[in-house]
Amino acid sequence: MNSRKLLFSYLIASGLCSVAAHAQTITGTPGSPDATTTIDGRYLPPQPPPFGGVINLEATKSTPYWPPQVVPPKGAPNILLIMTDDQGYGVSGTFGGVIPTPTMDRIAQMGLRYTQFHSTALCSPTRAALITGRNHHSVGFGIISEQSTGYPGYDSVIGVDSATIGTILKQNGYATSWFGKNHNTPSYQYSSAGPFDQWPIGMGFDYFYGFMGGETDQWTPYLYQNMTQIFPWVGKSNYNLTTDLADEAIRHLRQLNSAAPDKPFFLYYVPGGTHSPHQPTKEWIDKFKGKFDMGWNALRDQIFANQKRLGVIPANTQLTPWPDDLKKWDTLTADEKRLFAHQAEVFGAYAAYTDHEIGRVIQEVEDEGKLDNTLIIYISGDNGTSAEGTTVGTPNQMTAYNGILDLPIAEQLKAYDAWGLPPTYPHMSVAWSWAFDTPFKWTKQVASHFGGTRQGMVIAWPNHIKDAGGIRTQFHHMIDIVPTILEVTGIPAPLVVNGIAQKPIEGVSMAYTFDKANANAPSKRTTQYFEMFANRAIYHDGWIAATTPPAPPWLLGTVKLPEDVINGYKWELYNLNEDYSENNDLAAKMPDKLRELQQLFLVEAEKYNVFPLDNSVLPRIIAPRPSATAGRTLFTYPGEVSGLPVSDAPSILNKSYTITADVDVPQGGAEGMITTLGGRFGGYGLYLLKGKPVFLYNALDLERFRWEGQDALAPGKHTIVFDFTYDGPGFGKGGTGVLKVDGKDVANHKIPHTVPFIMSIDETFDVGVDTRTPVDDGDYSVPFPFTGKLDKVAFKLGPTQLGANDQAIIRSQLAKANN
Repeated sequence: MNSRKLLFSYLIASGLCSVAAHAQTITGTPGSPDATTTIDGRYLPPQPPPFGGVINLEATKSTPYWPPQVVPPKGAPNILLIMTDDQGYGVSGTFGGVIPTPTMDRIAQMGLRYTQFHSTALCSPTRAALITGRNHHSVGFGIISEQSTGYPGYDSVIGVDSATIGTILKQNGYATSWFGKNHNTPSYQYSSAGPFDQWPIGMGFDYFYGFMGGETDQWTPYLYQNMTQIFPWVGKSNYNLTTDLADEAIRHLRQLNSAAPDKPFFLYYVPGGTHSPHQPTKEWIDKFKGKFDMGWNALRDQIFANQKRLGVIPANTQLTPWPDDLKKWDTLTADEKRLFAHQAEVFGAYAAYTDHEIGRVIQEVEDEGKLDNTLIIYISGDNGTSAEGTTVGTPNQMTAYNGILDLPIAEQLKAYDAWGLPPTYPHMSVAWSWAFDTPFKWTKQVASHFGGTRQGMVIAWPNHIKDAGGIRTQFHHMIDIVPTILEVTGIPAPLVVNGIAQKPIEGVSMAYTFDKANANAPSKRTTQYFEMFANRAIYHDGWIAATTPPAPPWLLGTVKLPEDVINGYKWELYNLNEDYSENNDLAAKMPDKLRELQQLFLVEAEKYNVFPLDNSVLPRIIAPRPSATAGRTLFTYPGEVSGLPVSDAPSILNKSYTITADVDVPQGGAEGMITTLGGRFGGYGLYLLKGKPVFLYNALDLERFRWEGQDALAPGKHTIVFDFTYDGPGFGKGGTGVLKVDGKDVANHKIPHTVPFIMSIDETFDVGVDTRTPVDDGDYSVPFPFTGKLDKVAFKLGPTQLGANDQAIIRSQLAKANN
């Protein structure tokens, strides 16, 4: 008996399933090519049916038999699951915002708006909860993958015991696809070496077209088609990923409809808008000129009034106070107002542009005649609006990620005309982010308050939801989407997938809210915990207890936080039945109620892998984690290599290093890229320019440091060396670089500082070519291939040079990882 049959026998004996549970209903002529079957679905994949034909020595005396194809239950709808990025409750016009979102309006008018729907407050965690139906810590995503640590709730690995909705629907006969952002693959598994079980194709999606990680440049995206990196923007001057994603989703839908028009589809559509960089087209930016001249305080008042008029907040809702540490609009200078208004114009354009392209995908579904039986779920944002742009915004988000939080207004204004276009990688002032989370307090990253976790959501299913334009106020969460999909498709949550017993689905179906008779029914979700960076909350039966954030997220972890993460936080208490916006803190008046909820948080946290609580930011970025480069100090590349992710590249941050290139220059000379990491917004490149050797260090597009030889290399073999001596210890110190050719110094310069933490997110490491943006637009255009012969490129890395405090951080993190 094989292992699958043994397991099946065990499950029957243990009562986890029954033979009847796996009975198949066959339609068509059994054994013929047109036979199909609807499976019970609790054991995936199902037991293969026995051969039903006859086999004799000769085909003429035998009877063929075809196993029936698995199909979903009769009438099962198509599923279109849509989610935008970094948009709080007050962004969309559908939920009172001033940014037009006619596509979302259309779905709301066809179906329902949900006014108490929630995220986890951060990208990867929300997305993990959305596609698994389980809490983010339950599936290893208590934090984004780039900050993962070696604990079950934080390792950024969705376990084999937590099958995604893609896997479940695929094995029940759906065509599954994923377009846009994938932030649920461990950051150290992005390369062509895999493994691929944590990529979309390994998580149940037949087709993936999108980008890896939290963000990407929309003009030159870090884009994959299934497992292959692609470059569709090459040769297209008007390319933008936001439109490309819609084009590709439409093309895919048309192919499915042509090949198998009756096969239901599950399409997961998650574009990058409006995560930084904010990069809509100029056409869309121009539409928003002057739209935010009123400023963030007046904007907040407008949104609040709109929300009451639309009925998406209760009539007695109070507008929470403006925070003391964010400037009011009327205190700003003329230059500040001009810059900040334009930042919001670009953000608004990006949100509207994203909604428009989503509309094209939905229109394709309608044009194919499938809209009536398609469940459309459209969520505005995977968390609140982002505060990662700092209090003043930035034309290059990489500066903020490296702790530069106060770029001068005059410097930013130099990028005014290009804001959002290819020369910039921008984000807006956090004051706008706070306003776009109206009527709530706080922003993205803050799981304790609804500014970080309340999302506008609309659902339509024309054949079944008849309360068109209705509003639903039941309290729900991202983990409730999977069980909703399963209920409407008639597919059960599987007990076993690929021989692995499954964790229970932790969400509850929202399908009960589709019936108009249940418009005001009590919520079937009675309890929900929240946690991110140790900011936490617990909801239970209309009450919520929440910690007060000890530091705002726009400081990006650069301030000291409480060492006692359990007892060192102040708590607040709110009665949500009377106080929708969390405005009236009852903690002092009702200590017993607060204590009751605090105890409940501990219970829920223990149940769902929330411990150990960790409020660190920087230590988790530099924490040790599995990597193909871990422990290596010597890297050798024999010829052209392109597209390696940052995690698989030699890291030159905070250390001395030597790059050695053996090249052969042909008659007539050579030029081109020898090796590079990053590009326009930060990185380095060693190349020949008109035959002369150059090493260029791009310090986050703020400064460029250049070493250049005076003479072009003569034909023949040469050894080019760039040797850098780091002035450590400490993060981001300067150093001395020496460029050598055949053992002779040709350039020698000292620089005052280097990039401390993150050199690139969505650019790659290349040898012999530059596949993305140039490190200096004035020198060359990509792909800038090396026109000589590249025999070998080698990197020799010295030890990381950090100070006593920096080393203590790393030692502490290592100790945690090894416990």
